[in-house]
Amino acid sequence: MSTLLPWIVGGAIFAVGLLVSIGLHEVGHMVPAKKFGVRVSQYMVGFGPTVWSRTKGETEYGIKAIPLGGFVRLVGMMPPARADAPRARGFWGDMIDDAREASVSEVRRGEEHRAFYNLSTPKKIVVMLGGPVVNLVIAVVILGAILVGYGAMQTSTTVAQLSECVPASVSSEGCDEGALPAPAVAAGLQVGDTVVELDGQAVTSWPHLIELINGAAGREVPLVVEREGERVALDVTPARIERAVTDEQGLAVEGEDGEVLTEPGGFVGFAPLRERVRQPIGAVFPLVGEGVLQTATMLLTFPVRVYDAAYQAFTDEPRSQDSVISVVGVTVLAGEAMSLADTVQDGIIFVLSLLASVNIALFVFNLIPLLPLDGGHVVNALYEGAKRTVARVRSLPRPGPADVARMTPVTYVVFVALVGVGAVLILADLIDPVRLV
Repeated sequence: MSTLLPWIVGGAIFAVGLLVSIGLHEVGHMVPAKKFGVRVSQYMVGFGPTVWSRTKGETEYGIKAIPLGGFVRLVGMMPPARADAPRARGFWGDMIDDAREASVSEVRRGEEHRAFYNLSTPKKIVVMLGGPVVNLVIAVVILGAILVGYGAMQTSTTVAQLSECVPASVSSEGCDEGALPAPAVAAGLQVGDTVVELDGQAVTSWPHLIELINGAAGREVPLVVEREGERVALDVTPARIERAVTDEQGLAVEGEDGEVLTEPGGFVGFAPLRERVRQPIGAVFPLVGEGVLQTATMLLTFPVRVYDAAYQAFTDEPRSQDSVISVVGVTVLAGEAMSLADTVQDGIIFVLSLLASVNIALFVFNLIPLLPLDGGHVVNALYEGAKRTVARVRSLPRPGPADVARMTPVTYVVFVALVGVGAVLILADLIDPVRLV
């Protein structure tokens, strides 16, 4: 598919999926908040001017013009100031007071017990973790549907193509004069054969077969293949060569200089068939866990990655394939994947995989322990709970809610930083987007 329509369809599928993910994230906050009695005055997908809204019960539900996020307004996020609390002065002090007064003004008279700040520590944590957990569940559901229902590409032990000779080196193309015939050809292997045993051992996977071939280099060993439903016994002598290092999928591994890594080993001379195999449900969770770990690791170097992305976009240096990208960049990749896919089904599966990755990123990103992110609210709740625990152990009066309003300057600084980073990455993706090819 190479027309513009598939590109638009791919981008549209991803964009709709992202909006649904954002909406469900906010549902993850709203549902437990309402369950615990907190009044939720607004549920919005997007930012900026309101495009559409409708009030049901005590909550206004709506869509805003800029589809780059969403929010639920939980009444009473900040407690009123204590009577004996000193008033902060200056610009930041005024900002803190304004934020506190705006929050307190939303609490209706007689409904103080429904304010968020009156929830217990466990309930606050449940409310704030509800959104990120929903993103994680979305990723699990999407990847589960893909792996269990559609399958993952795996390198099998079935012969897809035979080599004619033993190569002089990894980079050799064709056969040099005097080159020895490939052991596979000499042994009588045929395209379509599936290797089931080598050197008396049952073959369990492609990496296992490579291990057995390397161990048998230079000596004749028995080989059993399945051919048209029957087992055929052969003999093969793997040649000793410097062979390419491969990953679990049978793909060559490159070093930092871009050259294929090599190691001493055996060579039989056939290319394996890559096929899509449905996976058990248990394969989903390690994959999600790996995605969470990779995203968390990436966040440790996030400022450097943002700088690299901006530098590459605004200079002649090419944009790297592993560059950090914005939502716009991911949408571009989704459209490109759809236009390059061999089938519509393959394109949709790739776009859904991207959506799962973004949901994992949303899960990890929102756990950063800084306001206004969900992780910041969790840290505040834990701090409040720790103070109350210490007071109870020491038989002291129960402390009131933590004065989260004092973190308003941090909230504003983090918010401005996030907007700035987002703007830089969006510009980079518009000027020099990451490409699949």
